[in-house]
Amino acid sequence: MIRKSIQKIAATAFVRSAMEDRADLSAFKEKPSPRIIAGLLAIMISYIIGWPAVAALGFLALKLHEPWIVIVGGPLTYGLSHLVFLLGMYLCGAVYSLIFLRWLTRVSVGKLLVWAERE
Repeated sequence: MIRKSIQKIAATAFVRSAMEDRADLSAFKEKPSPRIIAGLLAIMISYIIGWPAVAALGFLALKLHEPWIVIVGGPLTYGLSHLVFLLGMYLCGAVYSLIFLRWLTRVSVGKLLVWAERE
């Protein structure tokens, strides 16, 4: 079931395009502006404050026996991570964000396909 799901994902046009074009980060060879660096940092930080922060709040809620920590803090934290991601996308511009996401897709799906082949 997991193997079929990975193969379905790999068959999408976006993933096939990224794999066939051998999407890389060569566009980043030229020195990026401070705005682009800030945008990329915001995108990376958004992933850190997304689900890991929500999981940490869940753990804290369990430890302190206060479910409201995760009931209120979880959606707020996840919403904040989404806003930080959007800020990063705005700062980077669509071009750099797409280059980064295509590379990330190629690398991730490539590793998943290798893992699925071994199973």
